[in-house]
Amino acid sequence: PALREKVVPVPLHPTTLRWVPDPDFDLHYHLRHVRLPEGSTVQDLLDWARTEAAGGFDAARPLWEFTLVEGVGAEEHAAFVMKAHHVVTDGIGAVQLAAHLFDFEASPPGHRRTARPPMNAVSRNDLLRDVLLHDVEGVVDFTRQQVRSALPRMLHAVRHPQQAVTEVVETAVSVARFLAPTSTPKSQVMVGRMMSSNYRTLELPVAHLHGAAHAAGGRLNDGFLAGITAGLQKYHQFHDMDIHELRVAMPVSQRGADDPAGGNHVTVTRFVVPVDEATVAERIRDLHAVVEGVRNEKAMDHTEAMAGFLNLMPKGVIGTMLKGVDFLASNVPGVPMPMWLEGVPVLRFFPFGPTAGSALNVTLMSYDGTCCIGVNMDAAAVSDPDVMLECLRAGFAEVCDLAA
Repeated sequence: PALREKVVPVPLHPTTLRWVPDPDFDLHYHLRHVRLPEGSTVQDLLDWARTEAAGGFDAARPLWEFTLVEGVGAEEHAAFVMKAHHVVTDGIGAVQLAAHLFDFEASPPGHRRTARPPMNAVSRNDLLRDVLLHDVEGVVDFTRQQVRSALPRMLHAVRHPQQAVTEVVETAVSVARFLAPTSTPKSQVMVGRMMSSNYRTLELPVAHLHGAAHAAGGRLNDGFLAGITAGLQKYHQFHDMDIHELRVAMPVSQRGADDPAGGNHVTVTRFVVPVDEATVAERIRDLHAVVEGVRNEKAMDHTEAMAGFLNLMPKGVIGTMLKGVDFLASNVPGVPMPMWLEGVPVLRFFPFGPTAGSALNVTLMSYDGTCCIGVNMDAAAVSDPDVMLECLRAGFAEVCDLAA
């Protein structure tokens, strides 16, 4: 990723941002070192990270900050906290970034210090020219693709007119469903929203979650969703409230083999998931069917066009689309082998995503055989975060028992 670059608006093109080199780039600003007070616990570290995450970024600088935090727990562990804006990297990009930041052996060969890359100034005219060229190239590519596929589509429509009309209608309905605003959450318990949040963590063996999902005919992601929904059902029961379904937002990676490391290549989909299945196996099977249906939505073939449409909309419109989401869930395939930082082994790799208007964000990143799960809870929606954590823990334990 362009860690030495910042984003700036383009003249006469207010909805477009471009990457430009930061001539005042200062590594000491972005790479920091702090020590927690004596006697600090892992929860103190999470509270520190939560406060740092809420602080935002300096828009005049590259949008990332890495901090080495020492003095964690009785064993004096340390944490390397990586805070980055989503335009810098998505979850999979963060894993690619880790390959550059961490070592895959305890004593790697010495690193050769590289020269500082040249910083070429970018003028307003350069920005405008680049974005115009980008727009023109986009139109040309789109036109070329349409011309290339127009004749086969016309022949198909002539030969199968009813099927062609049906496909157009299905695509239109799918796109409308994808973009439809939802202002009311399904949950009647997790209803409050505020700027403050709480961080908690869970961990479990990858083999247990994968084995449970496989036993019910699903994938690891289905087992992940099953653990969350089982936990949320228990949380609602704790509050004497029945719940039958919840609305989830889940990122779907659009990253291609030719895409560079870093950057944001995800599309966020929203859909309703069942919560009250009788058995764990039914829960996994039903969630698998729901997720596969979302992946096969015709709208998924038009994500770039929809993203361009949304970029033209006021920010409030996009916010309205997320207001009715109960929780966000993200499953990121991580690093399957141990890593080291300056000769010190990395024990866990916990990710935390934004709540983005939902009650909580649950993100899983696998690392060296362990599912590292970070839970970010809106403090108003979930006023008892430790209760929520224990409910989620019980939900995942219930799912993993299926593997046994």
